Amino acid sequence: MIDWGKADQSVIDWSAYLDKPAGKAGFIKVQGEHMVTADGKRFRVWGVNLCASECFPTRQEAELLAADLARMGVNCVRFHHMDATWGMNVFDPAFDDTRHLNREAMDRMDYFIAQLKSRGIYSNINLNVSRRFKAGDGVRDHKLLGYGKSCTYFNPRLIELQKEFATQMLTRKNAYTGNEYRNEPAVAVVELINENSVLEGWCGWRLIGKDDEKADTWSPIPVSYDVELTDLYNQWLEKNLAPATLEAVRKEAGDKRVPRLMPNQFAKASKERFHAEATFYMQLEKDFFEGMKKLLKDELGVKSLVVGTADHNDGYAAYGHIEANMTFEVIDGHGYWEHPNLGAQTWIKNTPMVNDPLDSTVTQFARTPVSGRPYTISETNHPFPHVYACEGFPILTAYALMHDWDGIYWFNFGPGRRSRGERGIGNWFDFSNDPVKMANLMACAAMWHRQDVKKAEGVITRSYSREQMVEAMRMDRKERPFFTPGFARSTPLQYRTRWSIGGGASEFPPAAPLDAIEAQTGQLGWYGAQQKKGVVTIDTPASQGLIGFIKDNPKSVRHLSVQVENGFCSVVLTSLDGKDIASSSKLLLTATAKAYNTNMEWKEDKQTLVKWGKLPVLLEPVTGTISLRELRPARSVSAEALTAEGRILSDVPAELRESGVELKLGQPATTAVVIELSR
Repeated sequence: MIDWGKADQSVIDWSAYLDKPAGKAGFIKVQGEHMVTADGKRFRVWGVNLCASECFPTRQEAELLAADLARMGVNCVRFHHMDATWGMNVFDPAFDDTRHLNREAMDRMDYFIAQLKSRGIYSNINLNVSRRFKAGDGVRDHKLLGYGKSCTYFNPRLIELQKEFATQMLTRKNAYTGNEYRNEPAVAVVELINENSVLEGWCGWRLIGKDDEKADTWSPIPVSYDVELTDLYNQWLEKNLAPATLEAVRKEAGDKRVPRLMPNQFAKASKERFHAEATFYMQLEKDFFEGMKKLLKDELGVKSLVVGTADHNDGYAAYGHIEANMTFEVIDGHGYWEHPNLGAQTWIKNTPMVNDPLDSTVTQFARTPVSGRPYTISETNHPFPHVYACEGFPILTAYALMHDWDGIYWFNFGPGRRSRGERGIGNWFDFSNDPVKMANLMACAAMWHRQDVKKAEGVITRSYSREQMVEAMRMDRKERPFFTPGFARSTPLQYRTRWSIGGGASEFPPAAPLDAIEAQTGQLGWYGAQQKKGVVTIDTPASQGLIGFIKDNPKSVRHLSVQVENGFCSVVLTSLDGKDIASSSKLLLTATAKAYNTNMEWKEDKQTLVKWGKLPVLLEPVTGTISLRELRPARSVSAEALTAEGRILSDVPAELRESGVELKLGQPATTAVVIELSR
C-alpha cells in the first residue's frame, strides 16, 4: 500500500531533470517538428492529468503534491475537467449560470500553479471539457445538451460562451506568479475542447436529433440543434456547390432541403453528396478553430502553445479532423488499452496487449502524428481493474521514444495524498494509489528524460489527398486505425510514422511476421503474439526490460535475464546514476505483476466486476531469480526493496556472480529494488 504521508522519504528523486522555475527562459515554442524551451532545448512532456476537484488543492496539499510530482520527474500537469459538475469547479455555485468564476477555486488553482512552477513543472489548461450549461447562460435547451459535443462548434451562443470563458481564464492575473495566464511562461499549453469533433459525431450516430434530459457525454445532439445544423448545411450547399451539382444532390436526396446522411447511408451515397457533407463538417471545425485562434492569439495575445482537441477515436478515419487541428501548433491524441464500460457494474475485456501488437496503443497512436508537427498524448492508461496493466507504462514509453513523440500525460494521477475512504484503488483511471503503476511511472521517468531509446532513423510517411481523406471516412472499420490499404499495422512497431496532406501513390514496408516484430533500431522487439505468449523486450545501454509472458516465452536482453514463477509480469532495469547499466553503481529494478483491492471479485468471465473491493491494495509479487549480466566487476553488492513511492522496505537477497549479480524476489512483496554496487 502506498503511504503518501511518507513519500518524502523516497530514495528515488528525478526532480533534477526539471529546470526551475518552469518557463525561466520564456515560453515553450515549436521549432521544426518538436517543442523546445525559449533557449532552444528540446522539451518533452512527462506529464499527468489532474481532474475536477484535484485541480483545486488546499495550500498545504498543493505544496506537498507539487513536491511529490517533481520527485517523480513530472514536468507538466494537465488541468482537466475543471468545469465538471462533481466537486469544486471553476464556476461560482451562487449563480444560476456558468459565467461567473469561483473565487475560492481560482485562488487554489493559482497557488497550486505557482507551486508547480517553482519546482519546474509546467501547466496545461483545458478550457471546455465537461461544462453543463444552466438556465442563466441563455443556451437553448440547456437541459438536453449534456456536454454539448459537436454543438459547441456551430451554435453561435455556445461559441460566444466559450470565447467569454477563455477570455476570463486567460486574462486573469495569478497573484502568486504576478502574471496573467496569457503571459505566463509556465503555462506550456492551452487546450480548447476535449474529445469533441463534428466529424466523429457524424460517423458515430450522434448528429441525430434526440431530446433527453439525462443526456450524457456521448448523447446525440438535441432535436433543435439537429434542425439548426441541417439549416446551416443547406445554406452551405447553396453557397458552395455549383448549380448542376446542387441540383444532382437534391435529386438524390429527394428533397430541396437536403437531409444529412446517417452512417448506414454512407456506402450508397454518391461521391458528390458524401463529399459535400463531409467537407461541410470539416469546414465547421476549421472555422471554429480559426475563430478561437483569432481570439487567443490575435486579440488576447496568448503566448502559450494551443491544442484544438485530441484525435481520440481510431474507429473512423479522422484525417479531416486532424487537419482542422493543424490550425494550431501541436497535434494531440488520446487512447486507452481496452477502455472499460463504466457505471454501476464495471466490465473490461481484460486481454493482454502483448498478444495483440497490431491493435496496441502504440499502433493506435501512430495514425495521428503529422509531418512537421509536435505530437503529444494527453490521455492514456491501462484502466483499472485490468489484469495486465503492468505492461502499459513501459511499452508505450519505449515506443513513444522510438517514434520521437513529444509528450505523454498519463491519465489520471488521482487524489494521491488527498485520498479518502476505503476503496483502495478507487477509480478506473486514478493510479496514485496503484502500486504497480506508480512503480512503473518511477522507472519509466528516467528512460523518458534521458531518451534511452533511440529514435528510429527511417520515417514512413502516408500521404493523403483531401478526396482520400473524405473517402476514408466510409471505409470498412476493419481498416482501422489507419484506413490505408497496404499499410501494415506492424510498421509503427518497426519505424517512425507520420502522415501528410498531398496524396499520390505510396510504397510501404511489408508486414512483419507476428511472432517477431523488431524495431529498426534493434532496441525494441515484440515476440510470440501469434502463440498468445507475447513478450516485449527493451534493450538499451541505460534501460532494459522484459514485459509479458516471460515464464512461458523466455527472452533475455544484454544485461537482464529473468526466471520467474509468474505467468505474466513486467521487469524493467534502469540506471540511477546516469551511466550505462554495465558501469552503473546504482540501479533500479522494477518488477510488477497484478495489483488489486482486498475482497475484489470477478464473475466467472473474469471481465465483469462483482465487487470493487477496498483497502488495503494487494500485490501479486514477482517471484523468482533476476540475473544481471555483463557488468563491470564489483567488490560487493547490496539490494533493498522499495515501496511504490520509493521508500526503503527491507533487504533483498543479492549475490555477486561472474560478471554480474543474482537477486531473489518474492518476499517481501515489492514493486521495486535499488541495487548498489561497490567497485
